[in-house]
Amino acid sequence: MNSEVAAPQRPRLALIRREWLFAVSIATSVVFLFFGEVLFGLLANPIWLAVIFIWLFSVVLGSALSVVRHADHLAEQLGEPYGTLILTLAITSIEVMAITAVMRHGESNPTLVRDTLFAVVMIILNGMVGLSLLIGGWRRHEQHHNLQGANAYLGVIVPLATLSLIMPNFTHPTNGPPYSTVQQTVLAFISVGLYGVFLTLQTGRHRGFFIDDAGEAAGGHSRTTEGPLWPPIILLVAYMALVVFLVEQLAAPIDYFIETLRAPAALGGVVMAVLVATPEAISAVRASVANHLQRSVNIFLGSVLSTIGLTVPAMLVISHLTGHPVVLGLERTDAVMLILTLALSIITFASGRTHLMQGAVHLVLFVAYFLLIFEV
Repeated sequence: MNSEVAAPQRPRLALIRREWLFAVSIATSVVFLFFGEVLFGLLANPIWLAVIFIWLFSVVLGSALSVVRHADHLAEQLGEPYGTLILTLAITSIEVMAITAVMRHGESNPTLVRDTLFAVVMIILNGMVGLSLLIGGWRRHEQHHNLQGANAYLGVIVPLATLSLIMPNFTHPTNGPPYSTVQQTVLAFISVGLYGVFLTLQTGRHRGFFIDDAGEAAGGHSRTTEGPLWPPIILLVAYMALVVFLVEQLAAPIDYFIETLRAPAALGGVVMAVLVATPEAISAVRASVANHLQRSVNIFLGSVLSTIGLTVPAMLVISHLTGHPVVLGLERTDAVMLILTLALSIITFASGRTHLMQGAVHLVLFVAYFLLIFEV
């Protein structure tokens, strides 16, 4: 009898141990809900500023990782094309909610969307790609991926990145203008339309472009596990709700650091980009180390594509609804870095083979990007 009672308790205990971060996230949310004003009143003290920022950043990052974990679990159960859709929408939703929460907090920051998008591209295409190729190339002389898949990704990333982050600087003669309402509408339709066409290609007639010679699945997912869908769905939604609330709290120390201490405004975008890119960066590096470069390519190029193709239209719509202006055009040095990164990415994935030297060059560009943030 005791064994029969203990049997159903074991899955519950395993679930509690596995989701301990959920309790931490709820406790943190409660603390800042009732005592947020008191804690934020301590931001003038550098020690408290660091403690509050690290505390909130760690919990938000952990919650974002949990969102991806449960989305990945759903993807394994549902298979393709639903797996790709769930993972993409989960990451994009976190990014949109994070940017919106920070954009609504404190002083208006019209360049936050631009800085975040640019930071995501730099972190993924230089930092993530560089680290993956460097580690993979160190362990093996060469790694292989499907050339057609990489070309399909870059064939959409290059025009969307150019139209979203470079072209706005050439549409009007004045300094730093946003696109006009008509131009923003056209850009939103182009981004969503091209992403929809790509998704049809990836999950339909050209699915083989995103599979390596060993038959690795495009999204890394097939219907291999069974079980009820409601637990991961409920936990995914719950973690996303916590991310929304906690990111809004995280905006306070970020704004204080940037506005009061005169730190570079681009740092806000970097923080948001790290929250978005880290979960997938871990998966990409692990895949590269395990010699599944095709999986890494699908992760980091897919992340950049969804960031530009879905986040830009979403933020343009939110900008019109909330009245917060959005400036998309990059500064001169950032525009050069973006063009250089896109050109290098085309060269890196042009042969279907990668090696250690290519990873080292991408990491050098990532270091250059980070140093240029602090340029006066």
